[in-house]
Amino acid sequence: MTSHLIEIITSSDSATRDRSVDAFARGASLAELLAECASLDTFRRASSNLYERVRALFFLYAIHRFHIPRKPDVQPQGFIPWEGYTHLLQRRFEEAIDTFLKAQAAQGPSEAISSALAEAYRRLGFQTLADQVRRSVRSVRGNQWMFRVGHPADQPLRVRPELLRRPAADAPFPILHETTPVRMDLSHSAWSDIFFLAACRRGISCGPVAVN
Repeated sequence: MTSHLIEIITSSDSATRDRSVDAFARGASLAELLAECASLDTFRRASSNLYERVRALFFLYAIHRFHIPRKPDVQPQGFIPWEGYTHLLQRRFEEAIDTFLKAQAAQGPSEAISSALAEAYRRLGFQTLADQVRRSVRSVRGNQWMFRVGHPADQPLRVRPELLRRPAADAPFPILHETTPVRMDLSHSAWSDIFFLAACRRGISCGPVAVN
């Protein structure tokens, strides 16, 4: 069976790709939504494309949070496995999802299980983005010291000596004037706090630029 939502994610046609999950899910039956969820979950596990994985995760979140619970055949009550809840608290989102999916297969769809799955998919989506940012930052040689600082003496940034000397006893200290195209946080690590996450396909940057 062809997955409508996977087609939205992978289509090269902007008119198809820009459609929302809500446009499909509102008119879909419970069986169709469950089938789409199964296809999306398999797809996001197999895809090596960051954009595709993240969009599939948030499609899954939206379906379980906003659409499945509204279907008339869904049980209003259900049991959330303790094992899955524990995985969720420990930020082991993949294990939590697997546990909740097994419970859904055994109990049938319920508002409780969909609520648990929605939370796990949402958190995994943000964790996937955060991991990509971390890898991107660490891959730049000039940033690697930030992840190896264990003592103040390890901090490679230093105040220039001329900034510590007054030209005269009654004169102020020199003033540093910095011009930069992006916002910088000099009180933290002297890096830009805006990261460009190329989550869009075909090398199109999605990140905004903040200018002071």
